[in-house]
Amino acid sequence: MTGRVTFAVTLAGAVLGLGAAAGVLRAREVSYPAPPPTERLLYLRSGGAARRVMLSFDGLAADLYWIRAIQHYGRDASGKPAADRTRFELLEPLLDLTTTLDPDFNIAYRFGAIFLAMPASEGKGSGPGRPDLSVKLLEKGLANDPTRWQYAYDAGFIHYWFTGDFNAASQWFERAAAIPGAPAYIRKLAADARLRGGDRKGAREMLQRLTTSEEKYIQRAAERGIQQLDALDQIDYLQAKVEAHKAAHREYPFGWVELQGTYPKDPAGVPYDYDQKTGRVSLSEKSPLSPLPNALVKKPIPVPK
Repeated sequence: MTGRVTFAVTLAGAVLGLGAAAGVLRAREVSYPAPPPTERLLYLRSGGAARRVMLSFDGLAADLYWIRAIQHYGRDASGKPAADRTRFELLEPLLDLTTTLDPDFNIAYRFGAIFLAMPASEGKGSGPGRPDLSVKLLEKGLANDPTRWQYAYDAGFIHYWFTGDFNAASQWFERAAAIPGAPAYIRKLAADARLRGGDRKGAREMLQRLTTSEEKYIQRAAERGIQQLDALDQIDYLQAKVEAHKAAHREYPFGWVELQGTYPKDPAGVPYDYDQKTGRVSLSEKSPLSPLPNALVKKPIPVPK
C-alpha cells in the first residue's frame, strides 16, 4: 500500500470516527441538554487523555492549545472576566496540555513561564502572579530535555526578578552554567545573585547584562526592570523632598506644584501619585511599570513628629 493510499485510509478512518463520536454526542445532547457553552471551558485537562484523543495529531493539537493559551492570557490581561470567573484560570492547564502533547515545544515553556510569572497589582495587573507555576513549567521542560540550559537560566531570572529569592536564583543560574553549551557569563550572574541579592546597584548591573541576551523577551523584561529601578530612585528623591518640606514647614506640601512647580513623571511618562495626608510618594497603578519589585523597595522614611 502506497503512502498516499495509507494516508487516505487513515484520514477516512479518522473522519468516520469523528462522525460516530458526533452522533453519540448529539444523542446525549438531546437526552441530557448541556449548560450554555463558554469560551473558558477547558474540554481536556489531562495531558494523557489529550494524547489518546488526538491520536497521531499531537503536534497540531499542541499548536492549537498554545494559540488558545495566548488568547486566554491576552483577554484576561486586557480586561476583567465575569464575577463568577477567575482571571487566568486556564492558563496553567493550557500550557500543561501544550507541553504534554509536544514535550519539545520550546517557546511554550519559555514564553509560558513569563506569562505565569507576570505579577498582578491588586488583581488588576498583567498576569496571574504565579512564579511558582512558572518554575514548575520550566522544570517540566528540563525533565524532558536536560540539555536545555535556557530553561534553568529562565528559572533563575524568574526568581531574581519576580520572587526576590536570590539564593534560588543563584542556584538556578549555577545549574544552567553547568549544562554543556551554556554561555560563560551565566556563572557571573550566579555570583551576582548570591552576593548582591536585593541591592539596587547589583540588580542594575545584572539587568544591564541581561539586555544583551539573545532572547528578545529577556531583553525587554530587563529593560523594563531598569526603568523600574530608575522609578525607585526617583521615588526616593521625591520622598526626601517631601520630608524636607515637612521638617521646614511642619506640614506636608499640598501637591507637586507647591513642592517643585511641576508634576514629576516616571520613566514610562505617567505622573507619580502623592498622598497629601500621609506624604507618601508612590508609583501610579496606571503605570506600565507597576508593580515595583518589593525586594528592592526601601523601607518608608520615618515621619518627623
